[in-house]
Amino acid sequence: MRIGIVTREWPPDVYGGAGVHVEHLVAALRSLPAGPDLEVHAFGGPRTDARGWAVPPGLAEANGALQALGTDVEIAAALGGVDLVHSHTWYANGAGLLAALVHGVPHVVTAHSLEPRRPWKADQLGGGYRLSSWVERTAYLAADAVVAVSNGMRADVLDAYPDLDPARVHVVGNGVDAEAYRPTPAPDVVRSLGVDPDRPYALFVGRITRQKGVVHLLRAAEQLPPDAGLVLCAGAADTPAERQQVADAVAELQARRPGVVWIEAMLPREQLVPLITGATVFVVPSVYEPLGIVNLEAAACGTAVVASAVGGIPEVVADGETGLLVPYDPDDVAAFEAGLAARVTELLHDPARAARMGAAGRERVLSEFGWPAIAQQTVQVYSAVLEARG
Repeated sequence: MRIGIVTREWPPDVYGGAGVHVEHLVAALRSLPAGPDLEVHAFGGPRTDARGWAVPPGLAEANGALQALGTDVEIAAALGGVDLVHSHTWYANGAGLLAALVHGVPHVVTAHSLEPRRPWKADQLGGGYRLSSWVERTAYLAADAVVAVSNGMRADVLDAYPDLDPARVHVVGNGVDAEAYRPTPAPDVVRSLGVDPDRPYALFVGRITRQKGVVHLLRAAEQLPPDAGLVLCAGAADTPAERQQVADAVAELQARRPGVVWIEAMLPREQLVPLITGATVFVVPSVYEPLGIVNLEAAACGTAVVASAVGGIPEVVADGETGLLVPYDPDDVAAFEAGLAARVTELLHDPARAARMGAAGRERVLSEFGWPAIAQQTVQVYSAVLEARG
């Protein structure tokens, strides 16, 4: 079978969990014996291992959602030779939807997040949020299959789109490359990033977006032990205003306590893995998270995780075994922030317990979240869809 993969993110332009997923899924699919023949189409400039598509010249000054849809039109036109299209995120869903209509091929969507669950995107996209929401809804309802990355995400998909046939919504989890992400002690690398490797520290890694809850973590940090460090590896802000909000909060925190470090970059893996390995605890304060690959990456590095109990996170972080979960109530964020501080403090004060949780997390990753198994499950979805089409 020949599969057209459509994605906004592709190396070297990977900045979120969806991009990480697509990169590793494609590699795993290509490694399968007698696996599918893949044709990858990605937004952006030329690639050696995929076909890159720039924004059409006539849309250079248009709203970002219109730019995405214009790019989708050109990609759809190029998908005529495939047996099935598999799209990732609403940016690419338009290409899959159009290709399915024009070429008569089935369309599979992977649900990494949902526009109805991210109303703050209206601040980023303006009127484009209405367009992105329409593209996503139309694509999901028309898709031959929707792949959810967790059971929690499947429930969210069916809640957001109740007209969708539940039989068409499959669960195929996210995975992690346990060879790339493995315990890698390297104090000199950590020190080169401006972080004291001898001071116990809590670490956040993620984009600056309301979804990731970094502002809640910064507020919670006021209640952390004074001798503990807090490292924020946070960049790629959704909006200048969100970036400034974090910058102001970090500056205020740094003025009151030592050991607060902000690395405003998405680090390369050779720096990121030692930074995760060196942390006593990895913190995921997301207010919305279909699954959260960073939870798996931290666990694979042997680091205990403290995370919000939202979306698919409880399917990844085993509470009391590989980390600690914190209930999130949007109507009582002060309680959430206090809970974050309390759980992080527990592990900072008991590094031996944190180390045991980290070791258990890596064992769970090795047994349950390998990419070869995920690739096999994905091919099963492809085969079922093609068989149903006859």
